[in-house]
Amino acid sequence: MFGIVRPCSHRLGEGLKTQWMAHLCGLCLALRGDHGQFARVVTNYDGLLISVLTEAQAERTTGWRRTAGPCPLRGMRTASVAQGEGARLAAAVSLVLASAKVRDHVADKDGLLARRPVALAARRVAASWGRAGARTGSDVGFDTAVLVDAVDRQLGIEALAGPGTPLRAVTEPTETATAAAFAHTAVLAGRPGNAEPLAEAGRLFGRLAHLLDAVEDQETDTASGAWNPLTATGTPLVEARRLADDALHGIRLALREVEFTDGKLAHLLLAHELGRSVDRAFGTSGCGHPHHADGARGAFGPPQHGGPYNPQSPQSPYDGQNPYASGGNPFGGAPSFPPPGPGRRGFWAGCAAAIGVCCTCKVCCADEFEGPWSRRKREGCLGNCDCNCCEACEICECCECCSCCDCGL
Repeated sequence: MFGIVRPCSHRLGEGLKTQWMAHLCGLCLALRGDHGQFARVVTNYDGLLISVLTEAQAERTTGWRRTAGPCPLRGMRTASVAQGEGARLAAAVSLVLASAKVRDHVADKDGLLARRPVALAARRVAASWGRAGARTGSDVGFDTAVLVDAVDRQLGIEALAGPGTPLRAVTEPTETATAAAFAHTAVLAGRPGNAEPLAEAGRLFGRLAHLLDAVEDQETDTASGAWNPLTATGTPLVEARRLADDALHGIRLALREVEFTDGKLAHLLLAHELGRSVDRAFGTSGCGHPHHADGARGAFGPPQHGGPYNPQSPQSPYDGQNPYASGGNPFGGAPSFPPPGPGRRGFWAGCAAAIGVCCTCKVCCADEFEGPWSRRKREGCLGNCDCNCCEACEICECCECCSCCDCGL
């Protein structure tokens, strides 16, 4: 499950986490229902934004949710999942863009795709996904030709790009594709007046996604000799960060013009989590909330950088160390030692445990799970919490008047 918007479950709170998972499962099941089991591999975090935006604008009815049966990826539990045209549009967009990504990897001869039989099979899968996405897009009134055209133009632009080429010229096809997908959510929700600001938000989201992908991959692309827009155009990271911050600010301004029925989850993902994605990609720490020079505060005030409970604080009484970790006893007497942990599993037992961990989706969704072979405690992808400033924020119960990000929602 790839994507730049990867919210921490601690920041979501139970209510919004349930909604977010409903859209994620809804996208997965829409792919399975229309295109078969294998199509579920293109489920992605960014694609579910289409479903979130559609539902956020629509009038509340009983047709947006259904109860899905037990699924191994949910630990064989039932769940309420999103359904309808929003989930199907998300599936169509995900399929078409995944098809383009596979074709791009084949053209670059990445890894196993350098072998002719594997490349041939990959091309067939990509063609099948492209046709399937076009069919589903047509069913919900969306012409996926704009996505295909954007992908085709991307290859030509990359071939011509060189030092001095504006980075925005390279990101333009991605911007066009995401703008069209975001704008169509307004059509599905019966809010045509939202199409223009959502197109602007989608255009800037596409730019941001392209930029962050380039930043995160630059080092590995340089090592492997793969094409990277930052390296090819000679764009320094300082300029890339400026463009990313401008895009983030523009998304927040565009969202201010959108009329939502219930925009809390959409606001969280596009106004808050995108800021954290930018910080994560550029290796900076911050909550993603721009603070005004005049000292304006959000509903909970500015983040406190001092105090004994901030692990990054130089005032921490333990300096980030656990006095019990080395077996010492701060109260005197003989040192105490923790009991030994469980022993390692053998190879085959570890393989069986790994299958169980993957099939119950613990790697993705659990806060903590046991390593299949080492049996050590590991953090799940959604348990990798970086909430230094919003720990108590039930994700912005303050969002109706959220001044912390100046988006006006």
